[in-house]
Amino acid sequence: MATEFPPNDLKELQFAKSLLENPGIAAKLTNLIGTPIEKGFGLLPKNWKAKIGTIAETALTQASNAAIFTMKDLPGESSSNFLHKLGVAVSGGVGGFFGISALAVELPISTTIMLRSIADIARSEGESISQTEVKLACLEVFALGGKSTSDDGTESGYYAVRAALAKSVKEAVEHMATRTAAEEAAPVLVRFIVKVAERFSIQITEKAAAQAVPAIGAAGGAIINTIFMDHFQDMAKGHFIIRRLERKHSKELIQQLYDEIT
Repeated sequence: MATEFPPNDLKELQFAKSLLENPGIAAKLTNLIGTPIEKGFGLLPKNWKAKIGTIAETALTQASNAAIFTMKDLPGESSSNFLHKLGVAVSGGVGGFFGISALAVELPISTTIMLRSIADIARSEGESISQTEVKLACLEVFALGGKSTSDDGTESGYYAVRAALAKSVKEAVEHMATRTAAEEAAPVLVRFIVKVAERFSIQITEKAAAQAVPAIGAAGGAIINTIFMDHFQDMAKGHFIIRRLERKHSKELIQQLYDEIT
């Protein structure tokens, strides 16, 4: 089957998989700070786990309200990855200066900037960000590259995550298509965001653990946020390359070839 597939498309699919299945944010942050991320976990406040889900949901909700809906719908326009990295570096620097306690304030800002970058990448891959399904696909990126607390070893791959979110996406698209008022569509959007936040919160915890390591400070916070942004830009690039290839061929064929790539 792969031999009949256009070579350029196969090359793009291989590139997308290399982005999506690379080591997660914890490994990248460990390499950055030179300390196992587990040491940072021990420095987090005792009530951290109780708060992290709320922080993740709040960040995603605020970002979804502000980030995509103000962007122009220009499919194919080049993405501005560097400018978005600069934005999260600044917010991370502020968060790093004030320490771990500032994360609840800093994260919604940096998540909004990241979501704009994700939408920018989606647009560069030919997506129409005015469409509800595409907006949800942008939010879906925050679930990629990190396991949910309910995952087993078989449920953390790219297509497994999409399958886990598929029902919530379908319900949200169908419901929002029949409603004109945003508040009427809110319950299904909230359910979808909760699903995404389950995975996003794991990566937020890893980011917070890195920031909790002594001597990180403002400069370290800026660098950590840049790594965080770079991670989600990679996830977005891989995700929207896959979606573009699925539109050109079919989801079934692309998933089959994706699974065959080693």
